[in-house]
This record gives sequence, structure tokens and C-alpha cells, in this order.
Amino acid sequence: MWQQIFLAVIGFSAGIIIAGGVVGLLIGLSIVPRYAGITHTAKHILLYEDITLAGTVLGNLYFLYQWHIPGGQLFLAAYGIFSGIFLGGWIMALAEMADVFPIFSRRIKFREGLPKAIIAIALGKTIGSLIYYFMGWVP
Repeated sequence: MWQQIFLAVIGFSAGIIIAGGVVGLLIGLSIVPRYAGITHTAKHILLYEDITLAGTVLGNLYFLYQWHIPGGQLFLAAYGIFSGIFLGGWIMALAEMADVFPIFSRRIKFREGLPKAIIAIALGKTIGSLIYYFMGWVP
């Protein structure tokens, strides 16, 4: 029994450390402050950061203890939309930090149609993920 308690404490502590690192990276990449600036709600930035940290901790607990969350298909659809927005924000922030788009377009001499290319990439990712989930390829 003590071994299980010890392993639970170690697992939970490791999860908290990872969640803190994720939140630190999220804030370090200025994703949360940028969203607050875009929505003109910068006065609530500390609340956004607290909610982000709470979300990562609760997500850690959810995956650790395999809680059942009721809500059905509607909740699943809302979760999918918000997860996609979150992941898209991460991808765009990382791409912006690395200056991927300007360097890529300059190297391949891509002068016109960059917005169309970005929309095509987004649609391709969306269609691919919908096929992935609707075909039941989820582990």
C-alpha cells in the first residue's frame, strides 16, 4: 500500500512539474498575452494565466485517474473545437517565433498567394483530423 501511495505522489508531482513547464512555455511564447491583447481584455491577464494552469492540472488529473466526464456528443464536439483552437494557437505561435513563414516564402520565392496557402494547410489539417476521428483510428 505504501508503494502505491509513493508512486501516486511521484506521478502527481511529475505531472504538476510538466504542467508547469507547459504553462511556462505557453506564457513564454506570449500566446496568452497575445490572445488577451487581440480580444482587448488585457486587464484579466492574471485570470487567464491562472485558468491555463488550472486547465493543465485538471487535464493531468483527468488522464491520471481516468475520470468519466458526462456530456455526450455535444460536449465532445465543443471539446474538439476548443482543442483545435488551442493547438492551432500553439502551432501559429511556434511558427511565428521561428519566423517560419517569411523564411520559407523567401527561400522558395513564393511571392503571391500566401494567405491561400495557409488556409489550404488549415483545411487539410482539419479534413485529416476529421477522417482520423470518424474512421475510429483513435487509440
